[in-house]
Amino acid sequence: MRVVCLSDTHNCNEQIAVPDGDLLIHSGDATSTGTVGEIARFNTWFAALPHKTKIFVAGNHDWLFERDGQTARGLLDESIVYLQDSSVEIEGLKIYGSPWQPRFYDWAFNLNRGHEMAAKWELIPDDTNILITHGPPNGILDAVPRVWGDELTGCEELRQKVNGISGRGDLKLHVFGHIHCGYGKLELDGVTFVNASTCDEAYDPTQMPIVVDI
Repeated sequence: MRVVCLSDTHNCNEQIAVPDGDLLIHSGDATSTGTVGEIARFNTWFAALPHKTKIFVAGNHDWLFERDGQTARGLLDESIVYLQDSSVEIEGLKIYGSPWQPRFYDWAFNLNRGHEMAAKWELIPDDTNILITHGPPNGILDAVPRVWGDELTGCEELRQKVNGISGRGDLKLHVFGHIHCGYGKLELDGVTFVNASTCDEAYDPTQMPIVVDI
């Protein structure tokens, strides 16, 4: 299966050249402020893409999905699978998606590090094959340059959960975004990690979608 990974497109929809594939994953921040109009625009673009299966997980900018989830989900075409602490099975692959990230200026789907984040990650089934989260696990494609050196901004509790389930051998792919400067792909312990942030630090869509074959 050819998986095409997107994230953090921030309303730049039509500027992005999306490669062909079987499964298209968007791991959040489709919008800038999560308004009805922005979500509707995203839906029009995303639903029109030719991929057989399209999955979307919200991010911290996609406010309406947290404030009024029913309305937000109602704006999405039936061809789009929306995951929020939930799973779907596609051609034998078990896929789980979750929008939560460690608290940062009280954006959408923010929780405190520690127990609150760990409780969300405990919901991830151990036999998950593809994991989609908006934010990265700690220490994996999450570095933000600071004056004193790189700051690893990812979630420690998510890293612990991923380490636990990857040991079973079922987890093949973890797709996320959120940290624009962490864009890229990394292979670690049999798992492909993808930071699919399309927009760079200036919110320009300079970073191409990443393709992974499973």
